[in-house]
Amino acid sequence: MKRNVLRVADRGWGTYRTVTAAIRAADEGAEIRVQPGEYRESLVLDRDVTVVAERGPGTVRVVAVHGPAVSVNGGSPVLREVTVEGAADRGPAVLLTGGGPLLDRCAVSGGRIEIVRAAAAELRSCTVEDTTGSGVQVTGTARVTVDDCVIRAATGHGLTLSDAASAQVRRTTIERVGGCGIVTAGESAGTFDDCTVRYTGDAAVLVHPFARPLLRGCRLHDSKSQGVRIADTAGAAAAAAPAVDPNAAAAGHEESRIRLEKCEIFRTGEEGVSACAADLRLRDCHIRETGGAGLIASGTGRVELEHTRVVDVPGTGLAVLDTAELRVHGGTVARTGANGVHASDRGTVRLTECEISTTTYTALNIGGGASAVLLGCTVRDSAQHAVRVAGGADLVAEDTRFERTRMTGVDVQGADVVLRRCVISEADTGVRLETGHRPLLEGCEVLRSARTGIEIAAGTGAVVLGGHVDAPGSAGVFLGERSEAWIEDLTISDAKGSGLVIWSGANPRVRSLTVTGAAKNGVYVGDGARGLLEDCDVSATGYPAVYVGAKAAPVLRRLLVHDVDEDLSQADDAEARFEQCRSHDVKVATLPTQAEAGAAGRVVPAMVATAGMAQGGTAGVEADGRDVAGEDQLPALLAELEQLVGLGGVKREVASMAKLMQIVKRRQEAGLQPPPLSRHLVFAGNPGTGKTTVARLYGRLLAALGLLARGHLVEADRSDLVGEYVGHTAPKTTAVFRRALGGVLFIDEAYALVPAGQGNDFGHEAISTLVKLMEDHRDDVVVIAAGYPEDMDRLIDSNPGLASRFTRTLRFDDYASADLVRIVEHQAYQHEYRLGEDTATALLAHFDSIERTERFGNGRTARQAFQQMTEQHAMRVADLGDPSDEDLTVLTPVDVPAAVA
Repeated sequence: MKRNVLRVADRGWGTYRTVTAAIRAADEGAEIRVQPGEYRESLVLDRDVTVVAERGPGTVRVVAVHGPAVSVNGGSPVLREVTVEGAADRGPAVLLTGGGPLLDRCAVSGGRIEIVRAAAAELRSCTVEDTTGSGVQVTGTARVTVDDCVIRAATGHGLTLSDAASAQVRRTTIERVGGCGIVTAGESAGTFDDCTVRYTGDAAVLVHPFARPLLRGCRLHDSKSQGVRIADTAGAAAAAAPAVDPNAAAAGHEESRIRLEKCEIFRTGEEGVSACAADLRLRDCHIRETGGAGLIASGTGRVELEHTRVVDVPGTGLAVLDTAELRVHGGTVARTGANGVHASDRGTVRLTECEISTTTYTALNIGGGASAVLLGCTVRDSAQHAVRVAGGADLVAEDTRFERTRMTGVDVQGADVVLRRCVISEADTGVRLETGHRPLLEGCEVLRSARTGIEIAAGTGAVVLGGHVDAPGSAGVFLGERSEAWIEDLTISDAKGSGLVIWSGANPRVRSLTVTGAAKNGVYVGDGARGLLEDCDVSATGYPAVYVGAKAAPVLRRLLVHDVDEDLSQADDAEARFEQCRSHDVKVATLPTQAEAGAAGRVVPAMVATAGMAQGGTAGVEADGRDVAGEDQLPALLAELEQLVGLGGVKREVASMAKLMQIVKRRQEAGLQPPPLSRHLVFAGNPGTGKTTVARLYGRLLAALGLLARGHLVEADRSDLVGEYVGHTAPKTTAVFRRALGGVLFIDEAYALVPAGQGNDFGHEAISTLVKLMEDHRDDVVVIAAGYPEDMDRLIDSNPGLASRFTRTLRFDDYASADLVRIVEHQAYQHEYRLGEDTATALLAHFDSIERTERFGNGRTARQAFQQMTEQHAMRVADLGDPSDEDLTVLTPVDVPAAVA
């Protein structure tokens, strides 16, 4: 069917003088061919017609006198190769309110293209320029397809999507605009492929909460602000946003994300990407030459980077603030003017198979309460530290390399760290730990440090399991004053100084250490130091293999020294003890043997004489078999237990276990198999019944028997063990467990780890982690689970591993009223008060009158009663003009709370 053609010319040949007249006369499907000229009119299109400049682009100008030059409210009209100019009233030049219009190779100026309501428009090879406000604005539920267009020289934003609008934009350039290049707001959705946004007065792309744009293969550059800014609108929108599971499957979840794929962001005035309270994913992107940081995640933002490069930025590469979460897989951060990665506040970072290199400041700086995980990463060429973890932060690094850093490879200041199978090479100091936590280094290599390989600073406890320290420029491992390190299966080779330095006041436990090729001593024990060294091997040292300083009192058990000039040097007043030690291929052998004592050392012969490798208990024994390292403390500790108020059944059970463990130890020392024994306990009782006090004494008893290295108590509850998100629980539980190595881990209200009716709670992960750790360190830690009697059975039944490890339950009964009176008497004695005549009787009546409900506090109730009595006593005595010593110290019946009431 032949199309109906209408011709328009403002003068000369033509059927119609105005385009409007032709539109009115046209049938559906008609084509209106417009001759060159300027048509000062406003076109209204509401049917399927085509308006085309007959002589091509630039020959026909439609100029609005007022309002839009072109309006479409229905049909599928086509406007082709027409120049449209808006009126000077700041309104739209083109207003599309309905239908499915197509603008093909048109030029629009003097006003924006506005697409509203339910219109479905298409812009093809169009130019929009010199507009007041936005170049293209899409609102409502409108949809637009933009192909091969140019939007430039708008005083406001280039392209704006808002409400529930959507757009597909391909091969389009947005440039030289006063605001942002692209703005997505409301719940809009836009897909941008192979687009360029450049020379913007604000961010290249601005995303408001709930909008979900997708940019693929785009280039964002030369913006005066950020490349991409994701706004937070004062946090209100973020607070209302639905929670997103960071581990959800990609399907479905991807649609709710802001996504950039294969995009380039460069030469920005500020940071490359700023994400506040957003769920953002970058894949195969490249961020470079920014005006600030490469990327900042803040607020409650969740940002994921996959195979993305952040390089040549003057600030920090990646920054995580507030409670934001950053996950990076296969990424590169290089040549930064500040940190490579910075995390603070309570931000979390997870880096997998990433490379961070050539940073001006510390490569990874983790502070505040931030948490970081590194898996299979490489960190190299930092001008400061490779990693610094400070404050309340924590770091877990596995299979990661830290190379060529001018300061410390891993520097820990007050924070907690776990390093597994990591390599730290060519740092000034390999690893430095100064913290109240108990960091763990497992299977790590520290290679070619300019100074110390591993430094454990004053007052720090750390655990080093396995690994190798090779060719440090000074000491292999330095243990600072009062430090309490736990070292097993470590090799130290070719140290330029001493292999292991135990400084004054340090008290380590070292097992199966190998030191070879040290230029100075293999083991240097400073003045006043202590410690236990078992099954160590020292060889090929430049100085005596072992040096023991003045007043130092280490225990060296089953030490082997060989291939050295001299095996031992000691100060005259050294107090070292040697058990089953031996040496061979030594020119000057002074190491004491079973048959002779050194000048300053004591020799302890083995209960079973062998070639020097007999297995014994962990504490030393004299020839008569009696313990000299602490077993003599048992009577005093048992007496202290007996002095506790009440708890008759508990005291009998603990005393019985102490005797049983004495026999276990004696059998081990005699070379006999010990009977099966679980040292882990359940303490079932109400609050205030003395569970913590007994746990502390139990640890001290085991330490006195030599069955625990220290016997200290570490208290924990659910909040210390259970994380707030997936993957956080196991590291938290492990960190608490490490602090308890050599002592007792006391878990109060342990039943809270398995809340009733919540099968998927993170507490189950904490229990599984505990069970494994208890198996791996069966001889190093005692775990006590405490709580209400009726709830502890539910805890034990929650995991088969618990039932096999907690085979004994001690029941702590509530205190009787007479016991509570004794507690008050003890409190009074400690604070230099005494109970007057009949005061104890009044107290007994007071405690008898208290109803034993869930709120009854046992010992806490007694302490509160004493506090109330002292307060009433103070009020009474303050009114006396000249109180005597008796007035100041005696508590009378009128001071008892019941009497006051």
